[in-house]
Amino acid sequence: MSEQGLVQQLKDAVKASMRAKDKPRTQALRLIQAELKRVEVDERIELDDARVLTIMDKMVKQRRDSIKQYEDAGRSELAEVEYYEVSVIQDFLPEALSAEELSAIVDKAVAEVNPTGMQDMGKVMALVKPQVQGRADMGDVSKLVKASFA
Repeated sequence: MSEQGLVQQLKDAVKASMRAKDKPRTQALRLIQAELKRVEVDERIELDDARVLTIMDKMVKQRRDSIKQYEDAGRSELAEVEYYEVSVIQDFLPEALSAEELSAIVDKAVAEVNPTGMQDMGKVMALVKPQVQGRADMGDVSKLVKASFA
């Protein structure tokens, strides 16, 4: 990312979308701001970029779950709104890792931990998670780690 933090980038994006009179984008950006503010108030902390990425990652996951439920219920108009929100959130997330990059990170962590069995999966995941947070789905990471134990 750039020199400024994600929270400041988000504020700047809200201002820009308001000036452009882009209501859907402004609304999606304000949802992100509201969630970040909620976490700040609830946990009485000031958010750093790593925590912001974690929150945004969680928001994307929630939206994807909603999309699936809306599509199963035949509510495509609501699913479209969620798709748009996901795309806006992803504008602030780092570029996703390719399958090869993800596999290399997992392989390196497995080699470092040298696991004896599935009970060591937590140790491997603890090494991998900070490197891939916001750049890969943790469910996919978990599957890769399990597969590397086989």
